[in-house]
Amino acid sequence: MCRSLRYCVSHCLYAAMTRLEEANREVNMHSSVRYLGYLARINLLVAICMGLYVRWEKTADALILVIFILGLFVLGIASILYYYFSMETASLSLSNLWFGFLLGLLCFLNNSAFQTDVKEEATKYLLLSAIVLRILCALVERICGCIHHRPTLLTTVEFLELVGFAIASTTMLVEKSVSIILLVMALAMLIIDLRMKSFLAIPNLAIFGAIASLLFFPSLQIPTNPFALACFFSCMISDPLLDVYFSGLSVTERWKPYLYRGKICRRLSVISVGVIELIFFILAAFKLRDLDLWYFVIPGFSIFGIFWMICHVIFFITLWGFHTKLNDCHKVYYTHRAEDNSLDRVMASKGMRHFCLISEQLVFFSLVATAVLGAVSWQPTNGVFMSAFLIVLPLESMAHGLFHELGNCLGGTCVGYAVVIPTNFCSPDGQPTLLPPEHVQELNLRSTGMLNAIQRFFAYHMIETYGCDYSTSGLTFDTLHSKIKSFLELRTADGPRHDTYILYYSGHSHSTGEWALAGGDALRLDTLLEWWREKNGTFCSRLIIVLDCENSQPWVKEVRKVNDQYVAVQGAEMGRVVDIEEADPPRLGDFTRQWVEYNCNPDSNISWSDGCTVKAVYGVSKHWSDYTLHLPTGSDVAKHWMMYFPRITYPLVHLANWFCGLNLFWVCKACFRCLKRLKMSWFLPTVLDTGQGFKLVKS
Repeated sequence: MCRSLRYCVSHCLYAAMTRLEEANREVNMHSSVRYLGYLARINLLVAICMGLYVRWEKTADALILVIFILGLFVLGIASILYYYFSMETASLSLSNLWFGFLLGLLCFLNNSAFQTDVKEEATKYLLLSAIVLRILCALVERICGCIHHRPTLLTTVEFLELVGFAIASTTMLVEKSVSIILLVMALAMLIIDLRMKSFLAIPNLAIFGAIASLLFFPSLQIPTNPFALACFFSCMISDPLLDVYFSGLSVTERWKPYLYRGKICRRLSVISVGVIELIFFILAAFKLRDLDLWYFVIPGFSIFGIFWMICHVIFFITLWGFHTKLNDCHKVYYTHRAEDNSLDRVMASKGMRHFCLISEQLVFFSLVATAVLGAVSWQPTNGVFMSAFLIVLPLESMAHGLFHELGNCLGGTCVGYAVVIPTNFCSPDGQPTLLPPEHVQELNLRSTGMLNAIQRFFAYHMIETYGCDYSTSGLTFDTLHSKIKSFLELRTADGPRHDTYILYYSGHSHSTGEWALAGGDALRLDTLLEWWREKNGTFCSRLIIVLDCENSQPWVKEVRKVNDQYVAVQGAEMGRVVDIEEADPPRLGDFTRQWVEYNCNPDSNISWSDGCTVKAVYGVSKHWSDYTLHLPTGSDVAKHWMMYFPRITYPLVHLANWFCGLNLFWVCKACFRCLKRLKMSWFLPTVLDTGQGFKLVKS
């Protein structure tokens, strides 16, 4: 009997587990997460209904009952629109607006008489559970991959709930209502600041929480429900705060709703920021009415007010100049859109990185000036001033974060020069000779293909082209010397040198790697490096030499001994073909065609394995791994200042120079630099990313 009983129990358990597995297969993870979100929403709705019922019961205010019944009626209409008419957008918009409005009423309709009611205690616990469920739902959605991040500043849900909450504040006096509406605007700016992953977004979140809870609401002298406020704040902040970690969008993807806007909209946004800053300054000046501490207030406001005005004139000019350069980038982007060029690559080619690195420091000074002026002119009883202060901080933080991230992620400027001397024959004295007539047509086709390929490479990576010289009779040493020196002297439109110089050569070379020139002359690597040292000086630019010739290996080996410059040589090795009938022998131009295709076509199937007839090889100088894109020096900041700003702001140049010179983590950087040098000398990677969008390769 025991055996039968054990069999029955085990069989029932097995059947139950099998049925559970089938149910789990039918209900996927997305449905489970969605149901968790519904549970959080229903929990919040019950808390709001119970809280409003307590307030009507204790005050017998008919308006609360009317609003409560109207709210339920609106939610009913939203449900009908959703389930019977498939008007999902209208239904959700209506329900989100009323959720924000009713939760705002629950926040502002508070009284000490409610605290002893059991239903009010239940409302508090329901609100706390709604907070936990909302955060848990947002976290599970991101862990399970149920969220597809899209570029946006504010979602529709967030915007409507913020509007509903602001409308609820109109039940109070005008001054207090204006303060709360401005605080809601500050919360919207904070949400955008977090979603853009600004460098100072988390400190701004802490400042907002501290000021709003400890100073702002006590200054209004109105009874508020802290549990309802915490619930609203957590519901608004949970998604953007978690996206700081979980969002995988790039900088330009996150800022796409702003960077891709039309010129007029972006200009109006800059003007709006200027108006908001001016309003904040006027509100800060109300501190001068405090005559009790006039000996501190008047001198302090005069000094820091002037400093704030100078910094924010610079801030406004910086934003305007950024959008001027962005407009130029837009013109190029839409002109070359068919060539699959991204806005990132266009901004890098236009020197936007250099502009952003300098602008980051200037905006940081503006942020510090705002914080100092806010502290000096702090008004503990003025809620409008506090709200304006909390609006300005995220705005300036977003500008600082945009410049900081663009300065770190954009590539540097690049300029290229190509030399093609199509010859495969050389006289005994080393001078290139003309080809026989039967080979001229074939040579012209291959040379044209090389020129087209290298021009495609320059155009695809937005590399400024100095020129592409083509000569069948060869170039003299003096001619090439003049051309290369002029090429190495090129600078960007803003003044500094380019970050990368690319020199391409295809033609005959001697066994030592020297370029064979007309008149029996030759160009050695040492000579080229002397020209480079003369023109580059102390500037941290780098030179990349791309060779498509028979003897590029000597230069590849020789460049590895260079220790005072950042130089790389990308060459090719022509493999030997044993059976000519099975495969054509490698020729000049084959490497160029394959290398350009590899760097310009992400879907290319080119493999640099040992079986290829054309093998790639590259070498870099000893300290190549130490290279970083050019950081603004004192002279760069001074030139930038003279180009964009009035002379009255010049004293801040010294502050900018001082900020550039700070190196707080030099020990960590030194250790990391040593590790990278060891890697490049012992374990040279097969593919080396140059940071300009193209790669050096070796077989």
